[in-house]
This record gives sequence, C-alpha cells and structure tokens, in this order.
Amino acid sequence: MHTVAILVLDDVVPFDMAAPMQVFDWTLLPDGRPAYRVRLCAERPEVRADCGFTLRVDRGLEALADADTIIVPGRAEGAPPPSAEVLAALRRAAGAGTRIASVCVGAFVLAEAGLLDGLRATTHWVAADALARAHPKVRVEPDVLYVDNGRILTSAGAAAALDMCLHMIRRDLGSAVAANAARMSVMPLEREGGQAQFIVHPHPPVPRGSTLEPVLQWIEDHLAQEITLSAMAARSGMSERTFGRRFREQTGTTPLQWLLRARVRRAQYLLESSDQPVERIARQAGFGSPTAFRERFRKTVGTTPYAYRAAFRTRAADPAGVGA
Repeated sequence: MHTVAILVLDDVVPFDMAAPMQVFDWTLLPDGRPAYRVRLCAERPEVRADCGFTLRVDRGLEALADADTIIVPGRAEGAPPPSAEVLAALRRAAGAGTRIASVCVGAFVLAEAGLLDGLRATTHWVAADALARAHPKVRVEPDVLYVDNGRILTSAGAAAALDMCLHMIRRDLGSAVAANAARMSVMPLEREGGQAQFIVHPHPPVPRGSTLEPVLQWIEDHLAQEITLSAMAARSGMSERTFGRRFREQTGTTPLQWLLRARVRRAQYLLESSDQPVERIARQAGFGSPTAFRERFRKTVGTTPYAYRAAFRTRAADPAGVGA
C-alpha cells in the first residue's frame, strides 16, 4: 500500500489539506482494497482545525521518512518560516527519492528547502510574483494548474490540488482507477496541468500622488479608442523616452503592457456583468476586431471569452450572440 503523508506546518490545519486527504482515501484498487494509506503528520502533537476543533496528530516528522508521497499544503498568511527541522526532513526525503508535492503557497516551503531550484513550479497566481522574487532560481509558471517535474510537483489553489492528485493516481495506478477516484470526488479527470488558471489581471500599483495618475485615468476613460505611446506621452507633457522610463519606474511595466492589462480587465468586467455580445465587448475594450480580442484574451487569461463568461457570470447568461 502506498503511504501519503500530509505535512501540517502551522498551528491551524489549512482548508486545502482536505482535498488531497479525501481523494487518496477514496481511491480503490480494482479488487476494492484501499490503494493509499493517508497519514497526518506535524511537528506538534496537536493542531487546531479551521472550524474550531483540535486534531491529535499521531506522527511527527519521522513519518516523512516512511512515506512514498509527501503533500505540503498551503499556509496561513503571515505564518512563520518553516523550521530548520522541517526543511531538513524534506531534503532527506527528496534525497531518498520520495515524491513531494505542494498545494498553493506550500510551494514556498519546497523552495525554502531548495527542492525547486532550477525546476518549473507553480502556485496560486496571487502569490506567483512573490515566489519568483523570493526564489529567483525557480522557474515560476503562474498560469497553470500544476507542474510535474517527476519527483517534485507543485499545484495552484485547492481545486488544482485535486487535479494534481488525480494526475499522481493515474501515474501510479492507471486511468481506470484514477477515473473512479475522480467520480468519487465529483471531478473531471481530463483537465491537464497546462490548463491555465483563471486569473484576474489587476493593474500594477501606482504610488500615491504619482504624476502618472492623470494620464492613467485618461487611458481608462478612452479604452475604446486607439491609444498610442505618443498620445500617452503627449498627454503627460513628456517625450516618449522620458514617459516610458518614468512609467516603468513607477509601475514596473511598460505603458503598452499596462494598456493591454487595462483592456483585458475591462473585458473581464463586461463578460462578468453584462449580456453584451463579444463583438461589442471587443470594441468597448479597444481590441478592434473580435478575432484579435479572442486571441489576446485567450493568451492573457488562458481561456476563451465564452468559457470565462460561463464560469464567472454574476447573472444568468443570455446565450444569444455570445461567441467564443
């Protein structure tokens, strides 16, 4: 029987731990026997659950040495760094060939242990930039569900953790067993790791009182129109070269990249909140043609306008005139 160790690093059991525990618990071999033994382990003998009760943990870090797979769940915001003992135990397990996977911001723990150096990795898109800054040796891919490097895997949020776990089950026991586990979890089996996360693309922050605030507001008010770099520079009273340099200094991105994000975010808002057809949304967001809009939206967000609307509409969608 394959042993899966769920490593709890904080005083409070994270919500996203439940998905890996259940999917492995519900996985059965063709003869009906359980395929996995799931163990909860932590540095402390007791941990609190999010809903208020306390769990007694039977195993300490020594459980990592006996495990075939180790799952590192996400952590609470502001949690202290993992202890030296935890990092050492993870390094020993990796050195012994144990499969190690992270959920959401659990990727930071693997990175702290040096297990992601030189590898591709993902995490929740909100934390992707922070992971890349803190660990420049890690090749962060913020827009995928999970990344499989063989013995080291990382996943995005809690839902993506299910995709990653089903992927591991399929690797271990084949598609038939994985498909049954997916049915028990009420999950599709066919989602692949390269499928993009649905990402809301906020604007890069602008310092309070920035001299760019008037021109940025002007851009927001005129997204439906053609906006060039020269027009933005003229609006700000600067040369194109000076404007571009100051823009990057204050926002961390280029004017045209900021404009693209503004247009994508406007399109996301309209898809979420209106029944307007894609053709009209393309014009209002400044993409020119519906074809250009669909291509750019899919490249940036990772899905089609139609699929995004189906997932995020705040009211009942009117299918008339809505194209993908």
